Amino acid sequence: MAESTAAKKAAPRRMDRRKARTRSALVHAAQRVLAEGRTEVPIQEITELADIGVGSFYNHFDSKDELFRVAVEEALEWWGTLMDRLTADLDDPAVAYAQSFRMTGRLHRRHPELSRLLLRQGLELVRYDRGLAPRALHDIRAAVDAGRFEVEDVDLALAVTAGAVLSLGALLHEQPERDAAASADLVARGLLRQFGIPPEEAERICSLELPDLDRAEPLERA
Repeated sequence: MAESTAAKKAAPRRMDRRKARTRSALVHAAQRVLAEGRTEVPIQEITELADIGVGSFYNHFDSKDELFRVAVEEALEWWGTLMDRLTADLDDPAVAYAQSFRMTGRLHRRHPELSRLLLRQGLELVRYDRGLAPRALHDIRAAVDAGRFEVEDVDLALAVTAGAVLSLGALLHEQPERDAAASADLVARGLLRQFGIPPEEAERICSLELPDLDRAEPLERA
């Protein structure tokens, strides 16, 4: 009797895990085709890439557009959550902003598929309420409130930051021999100076050691 009860309890858990794996496979497949710019791909091709049946698709998403939206949001949130974790103990918002930018610059080399997915979104990234944009906006506002940044328009500062992230990523893909870390640090220094940080202080901030991404990064990709 006890074994039967335990089996009944375990069955829903196994089903939930299967559903989660299927959903994750669909999201990963959608991220891959989006990174390749293949937005017109049929649903059947996405399900084949995810190695699931077409019928299972509609157990999770109502349409391809919904899947694509979720795929972008979850990619952004995955990286944003990692940045939260790696900057959580920083008291200086200017340092938090710079470190997030420097690590995001390195993202383009570490995760080229994710990078291409972000680049495909262009400045639409600024409009997402999950992921990198709201976190960058928070850091900019916090740095202004703390007297670290001299910024008259935080929304404009966010747009400049997003443009820098996208332009850097495009350049790194065009020039695979370019040093991603040095380039990201150079752009971060320029942004800090543009936001009112003195040159020597910007240099110091961008010379600070970053967290070890190899050890910190294993976050579950949804």
